[in-house]
Amino acid sequence: MHMEANHEEKRNAALKRALLILSCVLLSIGACGGPLIMRLYFIHGGKRVWLSSWLETGGWPIIFIPIALAYYHRRTTEGPSTKLFFMKLPLFIASAVIGLLTGIDDYLYAYGVARLPVSTASLITAAHLAFTALFAFLLVKQKFTSYSINCVFLLTIGAAVLGLNTSADRPKGESDKQYIAGFMMTLSAAALYGFVLPLVELTYKKAKQTITYALVLEVQLVMCLFATIFCTVGMLINNDFKVIPREARNFELGESKYYVVLVFSAIVWQGFFLGAIGIIFCASSLLSGIVIAVLLPVTEILAVIFYHEKFQAEKGVALALSLWGFVSYFYGERKYSKQKESEMKNEKEKEVEIGKKDTPETAEVSQLDP
Repeated sequence: MHMEANHEEKRNAALKRALLILSCVLLSIGACGGPLIMRLYFIHGGKRVWLSSWLETGGWPIIFIPIALAYYHRRTTEGPSTKLFFMKLPLFIASAVIGLLTGIDDYLYAYGVARLPVSTASLITAAHLAFTALFAFLLVKQKFTSYSINCVFLLTIGAAVLGLNTSADRPKGESDKQYIAGFMMTLSAAALYGFVLPLVELTYKKAKQTITYALVLEVQLVMCLFATIFCTVGMLINNDFKVIPREARNFELGESKYYVVLVFSAIVWQGFFLGAIGIIFCASSLLSGIVIAVLLPVTEILAVIFYHEKFQAEKGVALALSLWGFVSYFYGERKYSKQKESEMKNEKEKEVEIGKKDTPETAEVSQLDP
């Protein structure tokens, strides 16, 4: 019986590890590809900020695919009585509220990307890790090591360095006011998403039902649905739906490629959100925030390569500080996990020794002693 429990525990740990790796891959695709495709839209004639924010979560129907696959798997093992959805009303309401906050964040971020080069926007977004750490501490009592504190500090300083010379990489024809507005909007988006990630983790902890990955997918579905509804209202007020056909005809890359950009943007951004919530489920909101921050220098370099964006001294300093922070965090986590393994091993050895002392043979010998 003990062997079976051990086997099941190892199997669950392996599945969770595989899911964590898959979530990291999805997050990598979304975190690097999402901003690049969004910037591609704006560079070649796109001007609709509400449309861009809508695309960040507009691909939510894609989530029905893994939900359907999970349901099919459960049905083959549990029979026809299995449920399609597990979500209860309190969790639905919490997910809807987080979805509306995500919709606001989508708009703030899209506005920033419309005004800033991708490399600059990406490094400003690195500041979200400081906010994630703060809210993770306040909401879910996240424990910190000296290494994780150092990581958060370096990444935040790296983002602040960019503010020293905000006009150096300003796109042509953009005023000081527009550029500063883009900078502040991006920073606000970073702060809000830094609050959303721990809030998702808190929702998992407070939910009065077992959190499985199938349920996590349902949470993501509801969050993206309500974020999309929020952005749809913005599009309606701004008359974006009427303008789309005209904007497509005037798009520099061609009308058909305009729609390809929109579709791929929606798909890639879903990878970002699925990856983020997957990492929160498998580990923590802080790790999710750190992985996003780790990918930001990659996005910055890709922007310099593909869009020939300027790479000033400030960006170099910010990139160096970011990389230093990443190395610091992962070194600390590795050291902490090794220490934890060593402590667990020592505890097991002590338990074995105590067990040997308490055996009947030992007890008999102790009774015979004078």
